[in-house]
Amino acid sequence: MSTLHPKLADVRDTIHRRNPGEAEFHQAVDEVLLSLTPMIERHPDYVEDSLIERFCEPERQIIFRVPWVDDNGCVQVNRGFRVEFNSALGPYKGGLRFHPSVYLGIVKFLGFEQILKNSLSGMPIGAGKGGSDFDPKGRSEGEIMRFCQSFMTELYRHLGEYTDVPAGDIGVGGREVGFLFGQYKRITNRYEAGVLTGKGLAWGGARARTEATGYGTVYFVEHMLAEQGRNLEGLDVVVSGAGNVALYAAQKVTQLGGRVVAMSDSGGYLVDTDGIDVAAMIGLKEKRRGRISEYADTHGGRHVSGGSIWEVPCTVALPCATQNELDAEGAHHLARNGCQVVAEGANMPATPEAVEVLREAGVAFAPGKAANAGGVAVSALEMQQNATRDSWSFDHTDARLREIMAGIHRTCVDTAEAYDVPGDLVTGANIGGFLRVADAMNAQGVI
Repeated sequence: MSTLHPKLADVRDTIHRRNPGEAEFHQAVDEVLLSLTPMIERHPDYVEDSLIERFCEPERQIIFRVPWVDDNGCVQVNRGFRVEFNSALGPYKGGLRFHPSVYLGIVKFLGFEQILKNSLSGMPIGAGKGGSDFDPKGRSEGEIMRFCQSFMTELYRHLGEYTDVPAGDIGVGGREVGFLFGQYKRITNRYEAGVLTGKGLAWGGARARTEATGYGTVYFVEHMLAEQGRNLEGLDVVVSGAGNVALYAAQKVTQLGGRVVAMSDSGGYLVDTDGIDVAAMIGLKEKRRGRISEYADTHGGRHVSGGSIWEVPCTVALPCATQNELDAEGAHHLARNGCQVVAEGANMPATPEAVEVLREAGVAFAPGKAANAGGVAVSALEMQQNATRDSWSFDHTDARLREIMAGIHRTCVDTAEAYDVPGDLVTGANIGGFLRVADAMNAQGVI
């Protein structure tokens, strides 16, 4: 691994100083700056006019109070966020996350990653991210609706199909998007379908959006395996998480001949060496909002409370839960047990130490900004359909998703080779994504 270029070290130190206590944001920036070192050594002009410092500084950070009334008639107060990070390529685009862990540093890390992810997709979209420390878990439908309405009552003034287009993330699915869209429409008196993505099919949503992030991650893995002259047929795959990304990554793995041998949720993980019945798991999690432990009661397998899913032997590992879930110890387990490919389905689920362990062990690794870009890519396709009042078939959208993921993989591979780090998809993704945004920023003046 290269050492940080002195000029980039100055940028890093400035960012750490100006954004104290935001560990996840620091981690994301540090990784990107380290990857940009080979490019800066060859093209020092990209550090002129504080371009990289501007790249790392959000264009706008919005923090607001979200008061709402629970079912007991008590007023609750949460905090809402929207970080509009970069609009050089198009309107801000990125999800909303409702989870108790959300604070400004998390939102900025997600928004920063989104710049590169959206750039790599090749679509004309900028980058933003938002959310709240509200926890929808255990809340009634009415409480979630009232929270979403209060949240949108403030946020709507910052949104628009040509300005900022949110989508879902952890804690924000079709139900929440529906409540948010309804309040936006009510306040503005406009049916502006393109202002939110992840909508229901009956009112402007895109087919394959629910599946897109998980499917896209697996399509990316297909290309990684193809580089080795292989495919997923007969391979054992571990998928962490039990949300949309994990469930539909598992579904696509089985469709392509792989065997999902372990999945997890916050209560532990399930192991079934004969292969998990993914259709049954989707029914359990999506229709009944059940726990993975319930699967073992009715379909077999072994449920482990706590512990580490990364101890389960596999050839392919897909961390699809949350940031920093795969640490160095987990990476050591994967490498020792013969894992050959790791692709991030979540945003930054592998710690820097874990990535280094995988790199040293010769395990092929794909960062989330490349491997999980399928979700935002199909969100951009949803925006296209909304703009033309059109509706595409599932197969058409899925085919476009396949093309986009193939293009992202090609960009990562070719860029890594161009900068003399063949096979380093992290460097390829970071440089490839940065160059498109940086060139647009240069062309548009000091912005």
